[in-house]
Amino acid sequence: MGKMKLLKELWEYRGFIKGSVKREFQLKYQNSMLGAAWNVINPLSMIFVYTVIFSKIMQAKLPGIGGTFSYSIFLCSGVLTWGLFVEVTNRSRNVFIENANLIKKISFPRITLPIIVLLNALLNFAIGFSIFVGFLLVSGNFPGWVFLTVIPVIMLQLLFSIGLGITLGVLNVFFRDVGQLYGVVLQFWFWFTPIVYSPAILPEKLRDLLWLNPLAPIMNAYQGLFVEGRVPVWRELIFTTILGVILCIVGLRLYGRCSGDMVDEL
Repeated sequence: MGKMKLLKELWEYRGFIKGSVKREFQLKYQNSMLGAAWNVINPLSMIFVYTVIFSKIMQAKLPGIGGTFSYSIFLCSGVLTWGLFVEVTNRSRNVFIENANLIKKISFPRITLPIIVLLNALLNFAIGFSIFVGFLLVSGNFPGWVFLTVIPVIMLQLLFSIGLGITLGVLNVFFRDVGQLYGVVLQFWFWFTPIVYSPAILPEKLRDLLWLNPLAPIMNAYQGLFVEGRVPVWRELIFTTILGVILCIVGLRLYGRCSGDMVDEL
């Protein structure tokens, strides 16, 4: 599938994408008394728990880093961004299967479905992330102008996530074990990513292996930015960038070759 053709299709179906994102967001809280307020309550409660439990009660500290809220900020920045990655990839792996009836009944570019997943995940993340930024401001831990460097890091994470998500989504249509296997892989992946621990506590050999994980430098960039006010080390993100581009190319080529056979498999 050519790049221009793909962009043209996404532009032509922008109304469908926008309407689907809006409808899914509304349906998510349709029968809830508090509605979209849960998008605020959930991250707010997470920040409160991490701050009270780890900073006040357990008085958890990061190696070589002071500050009352350092560890809670470390945890929140990791958990929030990990949640974005999991939502995009987890939902993308099943997106074609879950929308089988729609795919069979209506003719439209199927590639819009992972894009809708991505935009919905980004919307949910933006709400929680805004609460986190508010906490940084109130607690006096906002990193200043360095905060702007979070934008390219998030864009890189989304590139990697959607590339992996589309690849998994197409493969899962034809090989259902792929979706099951990915659920197992995610459990190990979480603990192989420095989200609840600092890489500094690991032995040197394990620390070197950690950087084979494409999410490790992304988490390091987030945590360095929010905890220490440090600009990301861009060269550390080169491997993840290359892998993200490769996954996007592979995913789109798989989609281009297999989109015609999806209906029969579904």
